[in-house]
Amino acid sequence: MSAKAIEVINKAINENRRKLLEHESMALLEAYGIPLAPYVFIRDESEAHKADNIGYPVVAKVVSPDIVHKSDVGGVILGLNNWREVEQAVKTIKLNVKEKAGNARITGFLLQKMLPKGGVEVIVGGIRDPVFDAVIMFGLGGVFVEVFKDVSFRVTPVSFNEAKEMIREIKSFTILQGYRGAPPVNIDSLAEIIVKASQLMSDLREVSEMDINPVIAYPDGAYAVDARFLLNFKH
Repeated sequence: MSAKAIEVINKAINENRRKLLEHESMALLEAYGIPLAPYVFIRDESEAHKADNIGYPVVAKVVSPDIVHKSDVGGVILGLNNWREVEQAVKTIKLNVKEKAGNARITGFLLQKMLPKGGVEVIVGGIRDPVFDAVIMFGLGGVFVEVFKDVSFRVTPVSFNEAKEMIREIKSFTILQGYRGAPPVNIDSLAEIIVKASQLMSDLREVSEMDINPVIAYPDGAYAVDARFLLNFKH
């Protein structure tokens, strides 16, 4: 079990927060060796130059315990190509949030490198079931998870071979194998993410829900872009 992961969870518990903030979710995935789109957390526009460390273009996202849907309040700006653009984007997001969610607290901003087009979006999820305890889910990600509900499930712990079975079980597996000339994605990389997410759910009893969505899969690997963790604890 990772000391960093425990530190992240304990901080949220001490602040009586049931939902991890965006940079905390990233830190949790990182602690379990799940590959990520490069990111950095900044407090405000004065730290915009830190985007140089992850490479461009980047997306800027507001980090707030009070905002559920960032896009609805103008809390996300894409395609930033240098730190000056990042600086301006952060200022713009602050104004947007003040106008559309005046009482929302802003913890900071997540800057994340935008991954190249051409990948397939999938979701790796987890939930704590009263009967089976930790259960892992896999399916197509992005909007597809809501539309098609094409998912597979396993009770943790999930082995590498079981993870590959989960991937093959979904009806839309054909898309992952390469569809209409698109190259097949790296199934082993996806299976490794499922195994690591399974370990996370097994280790961290306080995590009641996990959504890693999207994970973007390419022929040479797969990377988590966004994640949401809900906690359940007695204070």
